[in-house]
Amino acid sequence: MSHKNSIRNHYVEQILTRLEQCKSALTDDFAIKERINSCYIDNLLNEDDVIEIYNAFPDKENLLQLKDIREHKYVGIQLNKYNPILEEIIYAFQDARVVNLIAEITGFEKLTPDEYLYAAGFSLMEYGCFLNPHLDNSHDKDIKNYRVLNLLYYVTPDWQEDYGGNLELWDQGLKQPCRTIHSKFNRLVIMVTNRTSLHSVSPINHHGRRCCVSNYYFSPKPAATEKYYHVTSFRGRPEQQLRDMVLRGDASLRNLVRKVFKHGIKKPHFYKK
Repeated sequence: MSHKNSIRNHYVEQILTRLEQCKSALTDDFAIKERINSCYIDNLLNEDDVIEIYNAFPDKENLLQLKDIREHKYVGIQLNKYNPILEEIIYAFQDARVVNLIAEITGFEKLTPDEYLYAAGFSLMEYGCFLNPHLDNSHDKDIKNYRVLNLLYYVTPDWQEDYGGNLELWDQGLKQPCRTIHSKFNRLVIMVTNRTSLHSVSPINHHGRRCCVSNYYFSPKPAATEKYYHVTSFRGRPEQQLRDMVLRGDASLRNLVRKVFKHGIKKPHFYKK
């Protein structure tokens, strides 16, 4: 076994152990009705491993900045440019054993990961960064399979909930308060992504960096009873009425463009191996 494969398998074994330990509770939590299907597990890896992953994150100057009225964050896409540990932890979540176990927990059939990391990878957020409420793109980069699960693994040591940068789930839409999941160190969140799974990241008010490893899983079957299609669609927060009007118009226009041009007019965000 190569050194890289050894590192990846080291992560995989820990992930499998923790998921198995909490499988029943995670399954029950994910299935709760009247909310966006989701669950989370703490202490996923040994702390020393997580700190090593966190320390492997590059400075923001070496990442792609995404900044507009929809979002502000820094992302890493071309993983071969960075510390190989980051690629190994990301692809540990794509190991068939991990995917199959998460399929059992969530009930999704024919679940597959995405080796191209379409809109996934890793992200860094600092003071002032945010992610407005949005629906994730409904499909993979080739528009063949539905994106059905979002896995978010938080790796910043001692990240406090009042720092911001937490996952917000708008279970009843934007007219009702959101449910907040703290982006706590060594916590993995598993959430459904479908045409109603509005989620956001609260603005960061702390001078530090909140680091996250993200993966998506796909399925030929939609995460709903009927077929659907949409691009990543942003909304304004409840107090951002003007921004909401602009973002709804933006989403409608981009959905129209995507129907005409299969991949839209921007370069797709995926890992070119």
